[in-house]
Amino acid sequence: MNEFKGGCHCGNISVLYKTGIAPEDALPRACQCEFCRKHNTSAVSDPEGDLTIDVRDRDKLSRYQFSLNAADFLICRDCGVYVAAFMPDPDDSHGFATLMSVTLDDRARYPQAEPSVYDGEDEAGRRQRRRERWTPAILKID
Repeated sequence: MNEFKGGCHCGNISVLYKTGIAPEDALPRACQCEFCRKHNTSAVSDPEGDLTIDVRDRDKLSRYQFSLNAADFLICRDCGVYVAAFMPDPDDSHGFATLMSVTLDDRARYPQAEPSVYDGEDEAGRRQRRRERWTPAILKID
């Protein structure tokens, strides 16, 4: 397993991403929804990997939801960086996540994101796809 560290600009949200996929072999996705387009997303995940998201100050974490409310979009309130989308399953600390590759220290090793469209999914379909394709994750909030 490769280990990659990163996080938001101010350091309030940090990540440790463990994956067997080399950055050069990753397939970053650029969701085409309005939120993701405004954030210029480049999402990576590995269903065989592991992601730990650590938040130092809960008051500086925004857990934004929209559309189907099927995931929390984790954004630092201090520096404004969108770090990851987290779908709790079944509780609030364990779940599945997709990580913005631009938040990783080794971000330059990742290829350009390819457009992805998920418009036709209902909530159940979206949750199922995420369980199958996103990275198992732990969200730790101090």
